[in-house]
Amino acid sequence: MDTDVIVVGAGPTGLMLACELALAGVRTRVFERRAEPQQDSRALTLHPRTLELMDLRGLAPRFLRLGRTLPGWHFAALDTPLDFAALDSRHAHTLFLAQARTEELLAERAHELGVEIHRGHALTALRADEDVVEAEVRGPDGAPRTLRAAYLVGCDGGRSFVRRAAGIDFPGTDETLTGVLGDFAAVAADPVALAAARDAGVLVVPLEGSLTRFVYVDPERMRTPSSVPVTLEEFRAALVRICGSDLGVDGPRWLSRFGNATRLAAAYRSGRVLLAGDAAHIHFPAAGQGLNTGLQDAMNLGWKLAAEVRGWAPPRLLDTYHAERHPVGRSVTENTEVQTLLAELPLVARYRRPAAALRGLFEDLLRIPEVNRRIAGQVSALGTAYPATDPDADPPAGRRMPDIGLSAAGSEATRVYELLHRGGFVLLRLAGVRDPHVEPYESPARHPYLSCVSARAAEDHPDLDGVREVLIRPDGHVAWATRSDDAGRRAIDRATALTAWMSPPAA
Repeated sequence: MDTDVIVVGAGPTGLMLACELALAGVRTRVFERRAEPQQDSRALTLHPRTLELMDLRGLAPRFLRLGRTLPGWHFAALDTPLDFAALDSRHAHTLFLAQARTEELLAERAHELGVEIHRGHALTALRADEDVVEAEVRGPDGAPRTLRAAYLVGCDGGRSFVRRAAGIDFPGTDETLTGVLGDFAAVAADPVALAAARDAGVLVVPLEGSLTRFVYVDPERMRTPSSVPVTLEEFRAALVRICGSDLGVDGPRWLSRFGNATRLAAAYRSGRVLLAGDAAHIHFPAAGQGLNTGLQDAMNLGWKLAAEVRGWAPPRLLDTYHAERHPVGRSVTENTEVQTLLAELPLVARYRRPAAALRGLFEDLLRIPEVNRRIAGQVSALGTAYPATDPDADPPAGRRMPDIGLSAAGSEATRVYELLHRGGFVLLRLAGVRDPHVEPYESPARHPYLSCVSARAAEDHPDLDGVREVLIRPDGHVAWATRSDDAGRRAIDRATALTAWMSPPAA
């Protein structure tokens, strides 16, 4: 084998996956057709669950240093915001950070972990059987080269070569609506004019380097195919129609048209070939969920694929990638279709009055705290829970593990997420806030990817009320938990859970 895993695509999803694999000791090579890192940033935000994932690996400070936090977010650009600050997380905010910066930080981490990133290399052929994947790659010199790997993951975007070569269907709907974005070096408008543009539905966002981004949907040109280039003249004329002024935009650095084509891969895995990110799902960029969903795909897949390569995956572990992430992809594509409908209907003359009433209804619903939290949990991905493998499992199983504070721990960690920086499982024995005594573990299992920690919870959490032991997956979700006071029963259930999630490593 030339390598263990080939990752196709050096965008955020591909780089995140490569980092996860390398952290587990998997030889990983990334191939990217672009010769240089992407400088333009379609995505601008990292949502709370994504920040939690970075925290799980000790990377959150790198991102927080460069970005700007926002306490809330939006759904369908409605006036009533989603209150992320009300969610149960240490990172209950959106981080405003350009995609180019996210890629830069992930590439930096990948290099630290020894990942080989080959830019200017395009995948031109793909063959896979039960034992190996063969990938033909053409580099800058134009000469083809064939590589062999145990697995290959397509993180190569919505037009994924990998997905097509693997014969994976991509059902969904074609675009019926397009929007336009532009990044400008010069803007002559005063704050009053910019406020009026926002009131008229134009998104105005200050970017790094004195750039300003404008995003709009022009009722007169919203059926223009996304393949049609955007000109400065078109951009100015559209602003005049929408808000009465071209806002003095000049010096465009990037002009782009984007559509609402919505598709979800029929399968995230075909044998030794897998998909993640936009290769698996595309949709209108409503609420900025695309990049975040891709990074969350990578975190779910990384440790499972590493377990398979390193020989400690129990049967069918890798199949749980599709089982867990495909429903999330469906949820995202469906909620973005709803948001697109709420944004599109007011632009169509015959629907303006009922559309206004519909948007008003959603505004009223979002003012109900429980409804707001439900939708905020979906958009932020903090509400993501995976099905428990055991129907009789304790309720925390499948949910995010809360990042509670710890004291008297068997390590230097002061909170749960610090226990997961190495990317393995954590078996945590807990004592309550009012119970100072914690019995140390007596090596319930020996495994290179398992840490056994005894600690006292420094804070209460409703999901952990009475929980005595919890097995935490590398991606921060609960694999198993018990509230039993019977030590013998706990030992039997613990052994069953450990066997279900990790087999002894191959020699």
